[in-house]
Amino acid sequence: MVVAAAIVVATGILPAPSSLALVERVGPVLGFVVAITIVTELASEAGLFAVLSDRLAGWGRRRVWMLWLFVLALATLSTIFLSLDTTAVLVTPVVVLLALHAGIPPVPFALATVWLANTASLLLPVSNLTKLLAASALRFGGPFDYVALVWAPALVGVLVPIVILTGVFWRRLGGVRGRYEVPERASIADRRLLVVSAVVVAVLLPLLVSGLPVWIPATAGAVVLVVAFGVRRRSSLSVRLVPWSAVGIAAGLFVLVEAAQVHGLSGAVAAVAGSGTSLPALLQLTGVGAVAANGINNLPAYLVIEPAAAGDPLRLAALLIGVNLGPLVTPWASLATLLWHQRVTSLGVSISWPRFVVFGLAAVLVTLPLAVLALWLSAGAP
Repeated sequence: MVVAAAIVVATGILPAPSSLALVERVGPVLGFVVAITIVTELASEAGLFAVLSDRLAGWGRRRVWMLWLFVLALATLSTIFLSLDTTAVLVTPVVVLLALHAGIPPVPFALATVWLANTASLLLPVSNLTKLLAASALRFGGPFDYVALVWAPALVGVLVPIVILTGVFWRRLGGVRGRYEVPERASIADRRLLVVSAVVVAVLLPLLVSGLPVWIPATAGAVVLVVAFGVRRRSSLSVRLVPWSAVGIAAGLFVLVEAAQVHGLSGAVAAVAGSGTSLPALLQLTGVGAVAANGINNLPAYLVIEPAAAGDPLRLAALLIGVNLGPLVTPWASLATLLWHQRVTSLGVSISWPRFVVFGLAAVLVTLPLAVLALWLSAGAP
């Protein structure tokens, strides 16, 4: 992907002014991805997520249904405040290992993390790269203006998948009578690093919704943790903390899609995406976004369709519903799903892609229309 993008830029297929404008737009977005990944990886290395897993196991009081609710809450909050990729990369192994050690079927917990990593990523700008890209087009005064626009569909995006997952797996989890054994608590090698990591994450969360460009507090948090680990556990610091694959794929997609936009793709997409803010028009735009996300990945899907929605916050919100709540069908629909599958299989858990596709398609067909309806009603659109 990176090589193809480099050829496109070097040969002038993507003109230099367009390349510079693209760097100016997506540079802070990719910078945020790198910084927040470093924060979460080092926090995990310090044992923060293991401690949280222990707390969840204790709070569940050996009742599977209570543990299930806590896992759903963890996946949702992690996605909203730390991004969907954090949930896919770090929360997934926490909850899957918790299930394995407690003697609970791990697949429901694994599927819950990847679904909510996508569908819970609508509420805040930091939750998903697509919304960081949309920030300049929305032109809101702050993140709370955006929240006021999407709170209703975001709520649908959390509650409907939870209801579906609980209904599908309730009997497999043992229902109300399901019990589990509390696993032994994880040992913490350095409690000072644990405390520093906890403080950094606690301070970072409100700063990410303060209205500051999100790459600034994320970078500050990453620097603090890198310094702390440099002093106390230098062996944990390496270039592997940077998500090279995710950044390379994203950067390559951005360049290739921008080149296609320059050469006339926008016109063809605009004809399919429609116009207007009536309920059918919003449903059409959301559907196009979801189909494109599952076909080519949600990041290029957003960039391709954005011109057909730019200038109208309601249409942009409908597009974001499609590319945030829609990528549940194909494995490549979002980077988070690919990262999630890598983590799950490394833990020895087998995922059936045909069942994944069928469950995901059913969830999308129910969730997206309800989310668009919630957006239309809450906005009071004609």
